[in-house]
Amino acid sequence: MYRSALSAITSKSRRPLRSPFFSPFRAETPIISSVSPSPGPESRLPIPSNRFSSFRDPPSRASFAPSICFPDLSPGLRRRVVSGTRGLCGGSGDRESLEYDVVIVGAGPAGLSAAIRLKQMCLERNADLSVCVLEKGPEVGAHIISGNVFEPRALDELIPQWRHEGAPIEVPVSSDKFWLLTENHSLQLPSPFDNKGNYVISLNQLVRWMAMKAEEVGVEIYPGFAASEILYDENHRVIGVATNDMGVAKDGSKRETFQRGVELKGRVTLLAEGCRGSLSEKMIRAHKLREKVQGQHQTYALGIKEVWEIEEGKHKPGSVLHTMGWPLDMKTYGGSFLYHMSNRQIAIGLVIALNYHNPYLNPYDEFQKFKHHPAIKPLLMGGTVLEYGARTLNEGGFQSIPYSVVPGGAIIGCSAGFLDVPKIKGTHTAMKSGMLAGEAAFRTLVEGATMETYWDNLKKSWIWEDLKRARNYRPAFKYGLIPGLAFSALERYVFRGRLPLTLKHGKPDHEATDIASLHAPIQYPKPDGQISFDVPTSLYRSNTNHEHDQPAHLHLRDSTVPELVNLPLYAGPESRYCPARVYEYTPDENHGLKLHINAQNCLHCKACDIKDPRQNIKWTVPEGGGGPGYTIM
Repeated sequence: MYRSALSAITSKSRRPLRSPFFSPFRAETPIISSVSPSPGPESRLPIPSNRFSSFRDPPSRASFAPSICFPDLSPGLRRRVVSGTRGLCGGSGDRESLEYDVVIVGAGPAGLSAAIRLKQMCLERNADLSVCVLEKGPEVGAHIISGNVFEPRALDELIPQWRHEGAPIEVPVSSDKFWLLTENHSLQLPSPFDNKGNYVISLNQLVRWMAMKAEEVGVEIYPGFAASEILYDENHRVIGVATNDMGVAKDGSKRETFQRGVELKGRVTLLAEGCRGSLSEKMIRAHKLREKVQGQHQTYALGIKEVWEIEEGKHKPGSVLHTMGWPLDMKTYGGSFLYHMSNRQIAIGLVIALNYHNPYLNPYDEFQKFKHHPAIKPLLMGGTVLEYGARTLNEGGFQSIPYSVVPGGAIIGCSAGFLDVPKIKGTHTAMKSGMLAGEAAFRTLVEGATMETYWDNLKKSWIWEDLKRARNYRPAFKYGLIPGLAFSALERYVFRGRLPLTLKHGKPDHEATDIASLHAPIQYPKPDGQISFDVPTSLYRSNTNHEHDQPAHLHLRDSTVPELVNLPLYAGPESRYCPARVYEYTPDENHGLKLHINAQNCLHCKACDIKDPRQNIKWTVPEGGGGPGYTIM
């Protein structure tokens, strides 16, 4: 195993601190079964590198673990953060601790925007604050997946010269179409998305570029480290996070590679974990943040995506297509996207709301079926799939935003749920929320303000304005596809978001699942290996890897629920809603069926944490560096 950066603080060597996140880790073979062999330690040895060969091309397989090395310090010696310097102090128990002014969890658009904006203010005001960003992926961008038609509004504010600074944003939207699909036909409707001035991009390539810009202004970034715990002081004020232990075997024993987790303490802590962030959800529940603003429950969708390389004559850079309808039924909300990127690449995917009713519905198989539509299949014929991935996204919008500030910290980006559903965009809103949080953190630490400034400015921002105007779009579809389309058209073209009415969401997604006896099983066609594929083939393309000998990061609150509740009442829906075949019912010694969890397959999509009918599955962070290894998503 590569050497842990944060737990190397007791090393005697004096090498300088770096943030060498640029070369990605790519597994030789993704794990697709809990009994599959795990790559040996040598497959994860660090290879130093600090540059991309190109933002436009997939990075190489090399990986690099950051190293922090300090001279030996006496036990209990504390070096506090003063004038922006990093501090070392004794942690709780046998954990070491690093102190910063600001600790950010998550190197996505929100976290990096917060870090960059805060450091920009330091330069503008001649201040010096230390900022670190933790990222659970093996490299920055490895866990980032999105459509993505990018609205540059927030980036224009954050880095106005991005067009001249090598940002991987090159393909402007050239056409924008919206179809209603039946099984064999497509009906073109007026496009409601207004993508003029937007770009088709790879979001994980964009965040790599943003990470480089963050490092240039002094941000320290540590990929491969999973924040697993929120730290509080005696007054229940957030004072940082702790990473999980590494090198723990499945049976709980310590392997030779064992390294204790590290505490990262910050005067301000920002959680930017993305949709359904594990620490963010803990904080929302513990501090009753939705109740504080009478917010409704969050509602989610699962997005499944592939990147293809297609034949030259079929490629139309900047072409954007969205669809609704087939293969989903009239009561299930969802739709597809198909974006033409650069280099003959297209992004194609299907998004399905997780409040669907039929427990026999399989989102992965629905996506494979969709690709065979007569209007889609000809484009893909002769092409090659380059990558596969999946992720959940927030769809609750304005009604579901929690109060986003707690003593000592704040929740930003998709962790708080700022996706604009009618636009199908959340990157620009996530970035803006991060910028506002960075500004509030600066004013808190330098000017004596409080983090409530973030919430106040959030409500004055264009994020709030946009989400409020779009608030009725998503809940309108709880009445079905046609009523939803009619109401949303009325809201957009007649009332323009000013209807004096705010619709409520229906049941939480897990409660929306019907018992199996109300539905007939769905028979899906077998994959043909050219347009549609089985799950193991797709998993291979996601570059997913977890250390084999580690405790499972997926926990059952009650081990009897799958066999006593989920299987007899709901026909075992976890074996279908997971797009990575993590959950399988296999024969046991008593000739019955028992749930088997292939945790190594996990894409970190969080669908299980959301959709399980009894909320019996708990998703926690695995050992840092595990998970998918996306490069062009």
